[in-house]
Amino acid sequence: MKKKFYITTPIYYPSAEAHIGHAYCTTMCDILARYKRMRGVETYFLTGTDEHGQKIQTKAAEKGVTPQEYVDEIAAKFQDLWKAMRISNDDFIRTTQERHVRVVQDIFTHFLKNDDIYLGKYEGWYCTPCESFWTETQVGEEHLCPDCHRPVHRDSEEAYFFKMQKYLPDLMKLMDENPKFILPISRKNEMMNTFINKGLDDLCVSRTSFDWGIQIRENPKHVIYVWLDALTNYITALGYDSKDDSLFKKFWEDPDCEIVHIVGADISRFHVIYWPMFLKGLGLRMPDRVFVHGLLDLNGEKMSKSRGNVVSPIPLIERYGVDPVRWFLAKEFSFGTNGRFSSELFAERTNTDLANNYGNLISRTVSMISKYFEGVVPELKNPGEKEENIRVLTEKTISQYEALMDDLKPTEALECVMELLNVANKYIEETQPWVLAKEGKTEELGNVMAVLTNTILVSTKLLSPVLVESAPKVYSSFGVPEELQKYETIHQFCPYAKLKVEKGAALFPRLDVKVETEYIDSISK
Repeated sequence: MKKKFYITTPIYYPSAEAHIGHAYCTTMCDILARYKRMRGVETYFLTGTDEHGQKIQTKAAEKGVTPQEYVDEIAAKFQDLWKAMRISNDDFIRTTQERHVRVVQDIFTHFLKNDDIYLGKYEGWYCTPCESFWTETQVGEEHLCPDCHRPVHRDSEEAYFFKMQKYLPDLMKLMDENPKFILPISRKNEMMNTFINKGLDDLCVSRTSFDWGIQIRENPKHVIYVWLDALTNYITALGYDSKDDSLFKKFWEDPDCEIVHIVGADISRFHVIYWPMFLKGLGLRMPDRVFVHGLLDLNGEKMSKSRGNVVSPIPLIERYGVDPVRWFLAKEFSFGTNGRFSSELFAERTNTDLANNYGNLISRTVSMISKYFEGVVPELKNPGEKEENIRVLTEKTISQYEALMDDLKPTEALECVMELLNVANKYIEETQPWVLAKEGKTEELGNVMAVLTNTILVSTKLLSPVLVESAPKVYSSFGVPEELQKYETIHQFCPYAKLKVEKGAALFPRLDVKVETEYIDSISK
């Protein structure tokens, strides 16, 4: 594991307010960032908004405001949502900020001087929502955008082009030598078959038909095409080409820093084809991995503001707390596959994992320690075979969890922890503490309480990147001092003797699935 970690979300296009689909990607990045920090890795986490383009200009005109006023309002709502979701980003980049605009102009100038860009004329099929030009073959007989499947229109204008063929050999070498550069591996095959093998046209990198964008210094009637503008945020946010480039040196230039971009499937080609070429043209290192997550739909249909079928996380957080929302996003489906949000799935996942498994184990354990040991966690003495088996399983769980998280598989990592909690619940039924107490087997009963406490607190630490509000409550309930909350403590077995437990309200009250399903359906719009 490298000593530093730089993780980014895509910068979101603020043509409409954020919904749970945006929250999914950002939450998964947040979980990985929190995990790395928990392991002692110096971490930088970036998110933001991509604020230029024809679509923004059109939306602003429809609303009777300037494009800047329009994006200011929506960008603020994105930031408010990330606060509500307890996102721990270190920076929020906006492509209308001066720190970004100036550097993008410098980058364009560099490409011109380096003969990476030339002035020509574009004639082709254009998709306004995606801000993308497409060839006749790509749009097919129905003339639909290959990405969003909306109608495209013929367009022709003077434009600058980036020479794709110049850097294609470098891109192919990168893909061949780094099998984990694009994950999941199916995405690499998709890029090869859909785009690269069919031939890459030079990329249009300027527009003249609208003016809401970054002007090209050398030819001000042109604005820089949104993807050259947007993709470079990953380095402009770090201070590339600026007086203070300390963050850039620390998190981009240092080979001991792992760089990971998390992006949605709908924008994967821009990140795995164009972005490496831009970086090569600038003489900069490549990211270590571009991870393409799946898309989240609502009851089988793709979420879309225009379709009116999106879910805002805010009312969910207000009703259930932030942790169940974060948990559903992280746990319901494997990171990298498409997923589905439904009211019933949300309620059932909350009940199964959080109320019945984790929360119930905590409640039972605290109650038994209070009842049998006056609220003081007993010491582990002369552990038997069952205790030894759980010790071995705990170490195995920690090892698997770390390996999976480092491999960008948080869903599977969380599943390992839930299995450990399942075993702890079965351990209660096997040892029957109430019988041990009745028979006066105090030492055996104490061992059970010690092992249950250890399992709960180890699991709490491993789940803390997701359950950001619950973990401190569990530590408080068990009276865990700060020293014993450190990550290294989980490798000790039962170091929590003499802690004083305290009963509190149920961490995750069980939900009435029918009632909550009706409520969530009522706020889905």
